[in-house]
Amino acid sequence: MSFSYPFSKDWSTKEIIAVVQFFEVIEHAYLEGVNREVLMEKYRGFKEVVPSMAEEKTYFRDFEKESGYICYPIIKKMKETTKGAIIKGAGK
Repeated sequence: MSFSYPFSKDWSTKEIIAVVQFFEVIEHAYLEGVNREVLMEKYRGFKEVVPSMAEEKTYFRDFEKESGYICYPIIKKMKETTKGAIIKGAGK
């Protein structure tokens, strides 16, 4: 798929990469499934850049509008499952 990932022009290159990698993992969760630990690592990187819940929701909404993928159910599954689980989205 071809779409742009949401990010702030105020972020450093490293921060943009962390956020884009997180959104790529969300996309991968819907397409094939993703290991919980990989998702957790990318989510932690995202939260270092976007610590505010309000900002998180804004970026999640922007990503959903652009891609059709919803972040919240994937993050919820990640928090509810145990180590080694494969997190998979229910489809678009």
